Amino acid sequence: MTPTISGGCQCGAVRYRVHGPLDDPHLCHCRMCQKAAGNYFMPLGGAKRDAFEITRGEPSWFHSSGPVRRGFCAACGTPLFFETLGFDGINVTLGSLDDPAAVPPVSTYGTEAKMPWLADAAVRDGRTTEEEEFLDGKRVRDIAATNRQHPDHDTDTWPPARS
Repeated sequence: MTPTISGGCQCGAVRYRVHGPLDDPHLCHCRMCQKAAGNYFMPLGGAKRDAFEITRGEPSWFHSSGPVRRGFCAACGTPLFFETLGFDGINVTLGSLDDPAAVPPVSTYGTEAKMPWLADAAVRDGRTTEEEEFLDGKRVRDIAATNRQHPDHDTDTWPPARS
C-alpha cells in the first residue's frame, strides 16, 4: 500500500496530498531559501508531479529566479512549495506536513550560508509552550483560546462554522 502524506498552510486555505514517500528530505541553507522561509533554513522534500495534488484552494506563486517558483498561501503567508519549472517534480516544505516528525531530513544543501552557531543552538536547554512564563501565563492561555490554526489533518470544510 502506498503511503499518503498530507499537509497544508496554517489557516487551512491551501491543502495538498502526496501519494508515496518524499524524496531527499533535506534542509536548504542557501540565502534564497532563508529569505523565502524567513528563517535560517528551508526544510524540503520532493514528490513526482503525478503523485502530488492540491486538495483545497490554490497557492499563490513567486518566481524567486528564472527557473524557480515558490508556492505559498496568500491568506496566511505559509511557504508551501518549491518548484523548478520544466522538472517533473515539486518540493513541499516539511514544516507544512501534518506529521513533520515522520519525514526527517537526510541531507543539507546551501551550506555556504549555514549559520555557524546552528549546531550549538540545537543543544541548548529549552522549554515547552506550557512552561512559557509571560504575564503569569495569560499570553499562552489567550493564544490557545483564540487559535485559528488548521488542525494537522484533512477536514471536509474550513474554517469550521461558528456557533
